[in-house]
Amino acid sequence: MILISAVIIARNEEDMIADCLDSVSFCDEVLVVDNGSLDNTREIAERTGAKVFELETEDFSKLRNYGLQKAMGKWILYVDADERVTGELKKAIMYLTGNNDRGQQLNGYFVKRKNFYFGSAKQNEWPHIERIERLFKKDSLKGWKGKIHESPIVDGEIGSLDGFLLHYTHRNLTSMLEKTIEWSKIEAELRFKSGHPKMRWWRFSRVMLVAFFDSYIRQGGWKVGTIGLIEGMYQSFSIFVTYSRLWEMQKKNEK
Repeated sequence: MILISAVIIARNEEDMIADCLDSVSFCDEVLVVDNGSLDNTREIAERTGAKVFELETEDFSKLRNYGLQKAMGKWILYVDADERVTGELKKAIMYLTGNNDRGQQLNGYFVKRKNFYFGSAKQNEWPHIERIERLFKKDSLKGWKGKIHESPIVDGEIGSLDGFLLHYTHRNLTSMLEKTIEWSKIEAELRFKSGHPKMRWWRFSRVMLVAFFDSYIRQGGWKVGTIGLIEGMYQSFSIFVTYSRLWEMQKKNEK
């Protein structure tokens, strides 16, 4: 019986995918949903014995739902290519899924995620710890919704797991800017289709200040020095690009 299926979403992650796969090697089945990679992501994944499926789309819910359809396990663990399951989290998952009495209580679980910016050293660890839903009983996970920043639809109660998921994001400025160019278009389109109010000059200032405050103050970016300042300013810039795209769409629609 396949108890745990790990589902990994990846695109052009040849430098990251091997360590990710190694961190989920305790799972009975590992699936990689490759989102149109142009590098060696697929070949590396196949060499480790992972099952690789191709699906190219800008809709992240479709990618996660596709993995859900292909997975055979009783439990589904979602991990992205730039994430790593720690030993403590591995133990918590294995204990939970192997314990029938406790395993019957809840249908999904949050994990705690530590983000690392510009490297994996301790000084690159972001102060704010996220809680994200990543482990589910397959028959209770009805699917994912949202084209970007997707969220799961789960029947039943959600609990929390011990241990951490490590997230090595924003590894360099080039990848950060490339991600902004790609994702800002999607986010602007979603706002435009939902009938977002017309962009005015003061809206730009407001959203940029809110983004900077959230990253640098609320999340504690100021505690990590230069990295925190760069990340806070990047978040402000990223939201500026999104709303500039929205403004551009609105102007074209007026013609």
